Amino acid sequence: MAFLNCIEKSLMLLISSILISYTSACIYTTKKVQTSNLNLRRFRLHFLLSLNSRLLLFFFIYQFRLLDMTTHTPKNILITGAAGFIASHVANRLIRNYPDYKIVVLDKLDYCSNLKNLIPSKSSPNFKFVKGDIASADLVNYLLITEAIDTIMHFAAQTHVDNSFGNSFEFTKNNIYGTHVLLEACKVTGQIKRFIHVSTDEVYGETDEDAVVGNHEASQLLPTNPYSATKAGAEMLVMAYGRSYGLPVITTRGNNVYGPNQFPEKLIPKFILLALQGKVLPIHGDGSNVRSYLYCEDVAEAFEVILHKGEVGHVYNIGTKKERRVIDVATDLCRLFSKDPETSIKFVENRPFNDQRYFLDDQKLKNLGWSERTTWEEGLKKTMDWYIKNPDWWGDVSGALLPHPMLVMPGGMERHFNASADENSASYVSNTNTRMLVPTTKNVGSSQKHPLKFLIYGRTGWIGGLLGKLCEKQGIPYEYGKGRLEDRSSLVADIQNVKPSHIFNAAGVTGRPNVDWCESHKTETIRVNVAGTLTLADVSREHNLLMINYATGCIFEYDEAHPEGSGIGFKEEDTPNFTGSFYSKTKAMVEELLKEYDNVCTLRVRMPISSDLSNPRNFITKISRYNKVVNIPNSMTILDELLPISIEMAKRNLRGIWNFTNPGAVSHNEILEMYRDYIDPNFKWFNFTLEEQAKVIVAARSNNEMDASKLKNEFPELLSIKESLIKYVFEPNKKSA
Repeated sequence: MAFLNCIEKSLMLLISSILISYTSACIYTTKKVQTSNLNLRRFRLHFLLSLNSRLLLFFFIYQFRLLDMTTHTPKNILITGAAGFIASHVANRLIRNYPDYKIVVLDKLDYCSNLKNLIPSKSSPNFKFVKGDIASADLVNYLLITEAIDTIMHFAAQTHVDNSFGNSFEFTKNNIYGTHVLLEACKVTGQIKRFIHVSTDEVYGETDEDAVVGNHEASQLLPTNPYSATKAGAEMLVMAYGRSYGLPVITTRGNNVYGPNQFPEKLIPKFILLALQGKVLPIHGDGSNVRSYLYCEDVAEAFEVILHKGEVGHVYNIGTKKERRVIDVATDLCRLFSKDPETSIKFVENRPFNDQRYFLDDQKLKNLGWSERTTWEEGLKKTMDWYIKNPDWWGDVSGALLPHPMLVMPGGMERHFNASADENSASYVSNTNTRMLVPTTKNVGSSQKHPLKFLIYGRTGWIGGLLGKLCEKQGIPYEYGKGRLEDRSSLVADIQNVKPSHIFNAAGVTGRPNVDWCESHKTETIRVNVAGTLTLADVSREHNLLMINYATGCIFEYDEAHPEGSGIGFKEEDTPNFTGSFYSKTKAMVEELLKEYDNVCTLRVRMPISSDLSNPRNFITKISRYNKVVNIPNSMTILDELLPISIEMAKRNLRGIWNFTNPGAVSHNEILEMYRDYIDPNFKWFNFTLEEQAKVIVAARSNNEMDASKLKNEFPELLSIKESLIKYVFEPNKKSA
């Protein structure tokens, strides 16, 4: 195709030059040459042949040089983000089709990456995997030099629009800063012959609904969400490095892609997995939004063509003119699963700034010889069959299947390429064979353990204050965080200044003086308990830090399966069932989301008690000052015993959810009886019913027993609630007769 284009251009210029030369000859001979008709004809012929032969020769030489420039044959290719969806298909295709190319793939294994996506290439001699972040200049420079990279295909990026609304700074860091690091490395090394930057059709912004022709490569960029804005910003950097430093850049902008291996935050795999689970398919808004979809293998072929035939400095749209509404996609999938769309589709609240339509003009890419091969019906069936055969490819993705997953999820799959769920073999990236590259630079991949140093949030809180005292007692260095949980930049500054080994989150809103306050201050409660906690967890994960998070067990209520007095407690995996207070709702919500973070240890505290009976936050102090109390058994947390255990849990790097209570339950009356026997023989109290209590409080109170066997198994010395009350609270405070 490129050769034919050259011939066409040459012929056009030849004809033009002949006409110009002929006209010039006529003018010259009319004015200056007075000779016979024969001599005139001879002059004209000689002039034309002489001039146009030179023009023709020059132009063909020029065009064939241009042809040589636009046909690229790489030797050593670096593919960033290659364990992700599209890039893995491209990498596998190039490794399969071009055994003479060495393919080095770089991926930090984020939540939507999976080494299993590269299984087809793992045994190929021209394949090398490197775990690392494009934001590491040391690593990128090291790879370019040591691997003699001459071509970069840059796929690595945060791509999910929903996530960008909740964590836009992460998109700036990955999409803009990461791209800048790559470009600067290319400039410094000076060895790159092609830099292919992968962008998106969303940089064009919304296409008019009645537009007949799609956005072409020279269309204005008008991004409408944080994701597309960061991709547009990255494009500007790529263009600037091409113009300022002569970097041989090519940019692609693609429609939606679907197919096997795609992380299920995207529409089609999400709908397929939900359909497999027998759940409804949630559609944002009314489902009228229009998108174009390309099958992944067709897109991989497009990148193969652009790699070899794309012209430096150009942009190529990778798209299709076949459009579908979201509701039509859902309906087609319902049909494939033999489900009734009327009962299987649910309309949910639209996401912010949900562009109505993206439409591309893909003619420029077609001129290089590419065309869409896979029909919608064929591609959808292939995709569905793959997910049916591989339902657990991504592990637990329940968070991604939510209608609005506003969360960057935990790290990607780093298991051995052929590891099963019960294998304990080392991951491929830690394998010592020759295909694993471990740079020796000081900033890359260090596994050295840090000495203990705790960064604690919640300095003015009860638990936070006690943690500081415990650290002093145990000789553990610590500092209190200065940043506010909802301010990401201040949290990052804290971590950079303190350089902790662990983070403890004892901050949160519980109410002033109690949870009733949260009912009239809902946004403030959400800001700290949900947004703040998630931000701290995300920043901690970004810095590879374990976060000990003090949560609450006030998310359960006695029910038929866990009746009062039965001794059957709620386990860590049980679903919260108490929604009586807004405080508890926020705590249950954030706990569910934190399950997606593999760097968090969540400790469910219940009705905390300490030996300091003068502290108004102490549960014993509270009920001893009430005129009336309800008498109901509950699980409780003796801080004097359990807070030191939480520090030990940090040292052991324990993760997941833990019922952080002493085993068993104790009733309010039993505690007050101990208070009378040990503290004040004249103490009296009165009981009232839950119905009577409800009349004097705004929000309902949670009552439950929690199963602490998981904690007991880890720490066998843990005392039961009544034993711990006596040892740590009442005996130290016992009044002498």
